[in-house]
Amino acid sequence: MLSQLLRKLFQSDGSLIPKNFIDKLEDIVHGFLGILLFLISVLAVFFSVERLINTHPFFPTGMIQGINDILLVVIIIEIMRTVVVRFTDGVFQLDSFLIIGVIAAVRHILTVGAALTMEKDKTAESFNRSLLEMGVNTGIVVALVFALFLSRSVQRAQNAKSRVEEDF
Repeated sequence: MLSQLLRKLFQSDGSLIPKNFIDKLEDIVHGFLGILLFLISVLAVFFSVERLINTHPFFPTGMIQGINDILLVVIIIEIMRTVVVRFTDGVFQLDSFLIIGVIAAVRHILTVGAALTMEKDKTAESFNRSLLEMGVNTGIVVALVFALFLSRSVQRAQNAKSRVEEDF
């Protein structure tokens, strides 16, 4: 019985490792990663709430940490959603990765901006480095938003083309 199953498994497409075996293994890994990312996001929420409650002073330190933590949780959830979509549809979606990148870059901009406003004894070199870092991240956000715009424009054009082909 086992030998017949193994023979069928390895003779399905003529390759040493059959495609359906790899597909099933990939599905198992994606399912595990989705569950793991969900657990990480739940733990991050609890950690964020605990840190928010225990941070003194709440304004501005606690608020800035809270926003930073919330954006981190959003990033984790977006990655989890991308993995789940890959698991269900079998395709990675470019838009999801671009959105994750935008959120991550904005999160970093907010963190650097908050550090600039909170630190009183900042040297000129440190201040200039922080401004440069914010400028680079702003450029990254603009580039990712432009890439997202291009990606969605191509998708709209492909959808319009397919609708026209269906009409004929």
